[in-house]
Amino acid sequence: MSTGGRERDAVRLGPGGEFQTIRSFLAALPAAPGVRVGPGDDAAVLDGGIALSTDMAVEGVHFRFDWVTPAEAGYRACAAALSDLAAMAAHPVGVLVSLAVPGPGGAASLPIMGGVRELLDALQVPLLGGDLTRSPGPVVIDVVAVGRAEHPLLRRGARPGDELWVTGRLGAAAAAVAQWERGLEPPPELRERFVRPTPRLAEARHLASALGASAGLDLSDGLAGDGGHLAAASGVGLVIDAWRIPLHPAVASEGPGIALHGGEDFELLVTIPPDHPGAEVENFRERFDLSLTRIGTVEPGRGLRIRDVPGGEPRRPERGGWDHFNEAEEEEQG
Repeated sequence: MSTGGRERDAVRLGPGGEFQTIRSFLAALPAAPGVRVGPGDDAAVLDGGIALSTDMAVEGVHFRFDWVTPAEAGYRACAAALSDLAAMAAHPVGVLVSLAVPGPGGAASLPIMGGVRELLDALQVPLLGGDLTRSPGPVVIDVVAVGRAEHPLLRRGARPGDELWVTGRLGAAAAAVAQWERGLEPPPELRERFVRPTPRLAEARHLASALGASAGLDLSDGLAGDGGHLAAASGVGLVIDAWRIPLHPAVASEGPGIALHGGEDFELLVTIPPDHPGAEVENFRERFDLSLTRIGTVEPGRGLRIRDVPGGEPRRPERGGWDHFNEAEEEEQG
């Protein structure tokens, strides 16, 4: 965990066209009083430990109604926003949901909000408010997540010698999208992982408190992309052992590439010091009925590398994870 003035420093992002655009927004941005963690992490954190994040889901970009129902779109959008709080090891306070929907009277919003409420009721998180407007084009769902994180888990706390761990089994959501894009209906076990992701809120707090996680984020853009952000933020090198990546059983035959370059898993990628209590790993697995797998190491250097076989030479990935603007940027991050 990070404390003190260092949290106020600019957070470095990994390569990619989307993130180059974000860097241009943040260039020469003055420090804001009362802000402990500013732009670049999964959420901003204000003095007093209030964590704030916003996440937008746009029809045709993040979901399609020939793939998912309106209720599933609302559930998924809210889960993605709350996953940003999980990445900070924050406790959720509530969410605000803004919708832009077609048609008179806003009736199209009702099933979407039904999905939002289903998730919030399950997690016992209140709906704090939001906004509703009419859209002539795609449906837009924007969720602001509010939490509390007195000791936030940041992207920039990893140190050489730490171990790289991931929760859950990866690749199912990306496989569902790939099948939809080929005009196929994915099997239920893949579809479920896309439409009903689980924000790992309690799990993240346990990783921070019981295992001393030093840095972390949630996996929305694939291991290669999100691992690159963690490496850039911490100013370290990450080496992922590809054969250790835990894949969902339904996609095991596809190999690790689907987890490296896919996305939408919303699991946690964390670094943990090597002197962690070993019994706590098994305790985590039993407590949450969730796998926790060591997949690599933190090393001196910069950027992400992949080791394909035991004893092999780590290589730079040919591409990163999901990028909304799909440009290959390999610039050095300062």
